[in-house]
Amino acid sequence: MTGTHCLVTGATGYIGGRLVPELLDAGHRVRCLARSPEKLRDHPWAGRTEIVRGDVTDPESVAGALRGIDVAYYLVHALGTGPGFEERDREAARIFAARARAAGVRRIVYLGGLTPVGVPVRELSPHLRSRAEVGEIFLGSAVPTTFLRAAVIIGSGSASFEMLRYLTERLPVMVTPSWVGTRCQPIAVRDVLRYLVGSAAMAPGVDRAFDIGGPDVLTYEEMMRRYAVVAALPRRIVLRVPMLTPRLSSHWIGLVTPVPRALARPLAESLRHEVVCAEHDIARHVPDPPGAPVGFDQALALALRRVRDAEVVTRWSSAALPGAPSDPLPTDPDWAGGSLYADRRERAVDAPPAALWQVVEGIGGDNGWYSFPLAWAVRGWLDRLVGGVGIRRGRRDAARLRVGDSLDFWRVEEIEPGRLLRLRAEMRLPGLAWLEMYVEPGPDRSTAPGTGTAAAGRSRYRQRALFHPHGLLGHLYWWSVSPFHAVVFGGMARNIARAAEHLDRTGAVPGPGGNTAPSPGAGGSPGTGPARPTPTPPPAPTAPPAGAARDDSP
Repeated sequence: MTGTHCLVTGATGYIGGRLVPELLDAGHRVRCLARSPEKLRDHPWAGRTEIVRGDVTDPESVAGALRGIDVAYYLVHALGTGPGFEERDREAARIFAARARAAGVRRIVYLGGLTPVGVPVRELSPHLRSRAEVGEIFLGSAVPTTFLRAAVIIGSGSASFEMLRYLTERLPVMVTPSWVGTRCQPIAVRDVLRYLVGSAAMAPGVDRAFDIGGPDVLTYEEMMRRYAVVAALPRRIVLRVPMLTPRLSSHWIGLVTPVPRALARPLAESLRHEVVCAEHDIARHVPDPPGAPVGFDQALALALRRVRDAEVVTRWSSAALPGAPSDPLPTDPDWAGGSLYADRRERAVDAPPAALWQVVEGIGGDNGWYSFPLAWAVRGWLDRLVGGVGIRRGRRDAARLRVGDSLDFWRVEEIEPGRLLRLRAEMRLPGLAWLEMYVEPGPDRSTAPGTGTAAAGRSRYRQRALFHPHGLLGHLYWWSVSPFHAVVFGGMARNIARAAEHLDRTGAVPGPGGNTAPSPGAGGSPGTGPARPTPTPPPAPTAPPAGAARDDSP
C-alpha cells in the first residue's frame, strides 16, 4: 500500500516523533495534527510532511485534518492533566472516531496499554483503564481499527527506560515496593514502530486488538538487575517493602529520577498487575524479520548506545507537560494582560559570535546554567516537592537544540541559530516566565585599535528574564526573588561571556565545575559514557532519502 496518506496525532511526543520518519521512509505521505505546529519546525523530517494546527478535542480541526486521509494514527492521551482525564480521553476518542468515519478513513491505528488477563476493568489503574476504554471506542466506531497493546517500552528517552535507568544507576541498594516482583513483557521501541508502520497495510477486514511484546517476560526487579549487567554496574541489592503504595512509590521515583510525580504514579500503578501478552497474532499481519522481536538486553544496549552517543531522537519530555504554561511570549513589552517584569543583562564578549552561540546553545543539562549551581538545584527541588518537573529532565542532545525540546525545567520556545534562544518556564510558578539569550555582532567591528586592520571576534551577549505575574501572589513572588537576580542572572551573563572567551582561546568550553571538557550525556545522564569533543554548530538538517537504511529507533 505504498503512498498511503497517513495522519499522525501526537507527533510532538515520544512515539509520534519517531513514527513520522518511519512512515515517510516506507513511502507514505504524512500529515501531522499538532496544537503547536512550531514545535515540529526544526525536526529533520518537517519539510517532508504537511503540518496542520488543531486539537483532538476540537471537532472542526479534527475533521479538517482527516480530510483525504487513508490511515489515522491516534497517539495522544490526557494522562496527568488532573481529575477528569478519563472523561477527556473518552470525549476526544469519540470525536476522532466520528470524524474519521465521516471522512471515509480506511483505518485507525491506536497504541494503548497491555491489560492484565482476568482483571475487571474497574480494578485497573486509571491509566490502563482509560487506555482500554479509548481502544474500545475505536473498535466500536465502524472504522476498521488496529489497537496495539504494549507494556513497558524500552528505548532511549522513553519514560519507562529513563525510570529504569536512573533507579538502577543511582541506587546500588534499593528499598522497593512489592510491585517490583510483578511480571511484565517489555518491548523495544523499534518493534513498536515496526508494528505501527506495518498496520497501515492491514487488510480491511482486520478490526481488533493485538498484544505486542518482546521475547522476554521479566519482573521489574529482574529488569533492574539485567540493566546493571548491560550497563556494567556492580550487582544491585533490592529490598522489598510491601507497604509502599503506588502514591508513595511515585514520590520515591520522583526523588531519584527525572520523571515527575504526575507521570511516575500512573507508571507505578500500571505495574501492580501482571501484564504479559496472551497472543502474538500481530505476526500474521506484520511478520517478524530475523532477529525480531528484539530481546530485552539488546534493547537496553541499543538505548544506552544512543544515550552515550547523544543521539536520542525523541524523549518522554518531548510532549508538553500537562498543566505547564503554554502561552507564547508577548511581543509587546507593555502586555495588555497586565504587568511584565524584566531582568536585563548585557555584556561585551571578546570572542566571535560563533563561539558565544556554541556556549548559549549548549546551556543546561550536564553543562549547567553558568551561575550559582546550588540556587538552581534548590529551585529544582522545590519544584519537585510541589509536583513540578524539577531541573533534572536534562537535554535531548548535549550540543544542539530545536523548538519544542525540554531543557531542565524550561522548554525551547524559539531558536534562531546563531542569534536567539528563547526558553519558556515549565516549573510551577504563580505566573508565566521566559528566558531569552541573544548573540549579536560587537558594536565596533571596523578597525582594531592602533592597527588599521579589521577587528575580528567581538560580539555582544544580551539576556532577558521575563515574568508575567498571576494575581497578587505572582507580584509577591517576583519581589521576593528579585534581590537574588544579580547573583543568578548577573552571574549567568558574566560566566557565559567568560566561557565563550575561553572557548575562543582554548577550543574547549569549561564545564560546570571548571573542567574544559563539557559533560556529554544527553538528557542529564548520571555519569555514563565517554567524553565527546567540543561540538560545532550543526549544518542545516537534510531529510534522508526515501528507503534509506536507518538505525535511530532505539
